[in-house]
Amino acid sequence: MSTPEFKVVAQTAAVAPHPPKYVIETKDLMLRYRRKVALKGLTLRIPQGRIHALVGANGAGKSSLFRILLGFQTPSSGHARILGRDCGSLTEHDRARIGFVNEEHNLPSWLNVHEVVAMQRRLYPQWNEARYRSIVDHFNVTPEQRIRELSRGERAGVNLAIAMAQSPELLILDEPTLGLDVVAKRAFLEAVLMSVEDAGCTVIYCSHQMEEIERLADNLIVLERGELMHMSSPDEFCDRVTLWVAEFPFLASGAEHLPGVLQVERIDGLFHFIVLDRGEDFGQQLEDKGARRAWQGAVDLDRAVNAFLTRNHARPLPAEGVPS
Repeated sequence: MSTPEFKVVAQTAAVAPHPPKYVIETKDLMLRYRRKVALKGLTLRIPQGRIHALVGANGAGKSSLFRILLGFQTPSSGHARILGRDCGSLTEHDRARIGFVNEEHNLPSWLNVHEVVAMQRRLYPQWNEARYRSIVDHFNVTPEQRIRELSRGERAGVNLAIAMAQSPELLILDEPTLGLDVVAKRAFLEAVLMSVEDAGCTVIYCSHQMEEIERLADNLIVLERGELMHMSSPDEFCDRVTLWVAEFPFLASGAEHLPGVLQVERIDGLFHFIVLDRGEDFGQQLEDKGARRAWQGAVDLDRAVNAFLTRNHARPLPAEGVPS
């Protein structure tokens, strides 16, 4: 976790009587980079508590949103608040309420773990040593090790432990397991679940790994080209998406253009249709297009999200007859 300038976060007697209902609120948020629109009128409200997964393809606006929320980027227009505060006027005390871990896991490489932790302990008066130890012990890191000697997984563990030990009300995790091996990833995810349950903070978890989202998330937020496309529990999202498998004895012209089709794939001579918000009538429509048989199945979160995000790039059915 990189810190451009180290400042001690002073204790403050002013304590909000009630926590904010929403940890993140945006209204008509716009961000333009010359001709490119990164955020397109984004209106989003993320409630306090639980783990919220933020997913989207590259260029969906996730990183731009984080920069605005953390006060590092000024929006072109619109409004953004984090923990009830305007993102453009965050104080050091406000920032101390927010933990942030990204995929880089940047820490001063020339220091050892003890020196980094001592520095962070001085910066954050709400430092929780027991919480730090409970997380870092998952990663077999010793205080004498220099940061440059740590593996990527060990640095990720130290970074998470430091972020949680500052007792944040909101923890933002931006692709935190990118590049970690299976063992390190499992330790990291277990530490997240344990620490969130212990600390009771709200987590925003950004990842392309759907197996992590399925394990962690209570709420799924889908961004696409700077706009909010969907927000619900992962189970509710999967309920909207259905798999239909059809057998065509001949060319099924136009089946890929039926309403609700997200993706079409040919697997072992059968056509797999991933469809959104369609009922039993879709099977009849496939038969009307020439399907000999059609049957319905469920999809997991990974396949559902990928089909939803790539629906404008679905492969069409072949232009010639279906080979066996």
